This record gives sequence, C-alpha cells and structure tokens, in this order.
Amino acid sequence: MTEAEQLARKRYYIIVAVNMLGTAGAVLGLLVAGRAPNYGVTVFGGAILLASLYFMAVVPRFLARRWKTPVEATPEA
Repeated sequence: MTEAEQLARKRYYIIVAVNMLGTAGAVLGLLVAGRAPNYGVTVFGGAILLASLYFMAVVPRFLARRWKTPVEATPEA
C-alpha cells in the first residue's frame, strides 16, 4: 500500500469517526430531552441534538474540502 493510500484511508476513518461522534451526540440530546424533568432541560437536550446534527452536516464536508487533492497534482488520463 502506498503512502498516499494510507493517508487516504486515515482521512476516511477520521471522517467516519466524526460522523459517529455526531450520531452519539444526537442520541445523547434525544435522551436528555426525553428524560427531562422540566422545560429547561428539554430545551438543552434539543440544543444538543441540533448542534450535533449541524456538526454531522458541516464538519465532514469541511474536512473533505480541506483535504481535496489539488487539480495540479492529479495525473492526466
């Protein structure tokens, strides 16, 4: 396996880990909101849920764009 393939695999695993963390945050937000004894805690759980959904939508896309191979470095076919 070449060095570029190892780097690509590591970056893929990082993006998958970010998605898993976002999913865990969303589940935590649902649990907090569902078991809340009062309205304030319910709002807090909803905020955790929305923040984790935003995290899942933005961060992997940002990482992929940041790590994208420049056009100059791609071999021409």
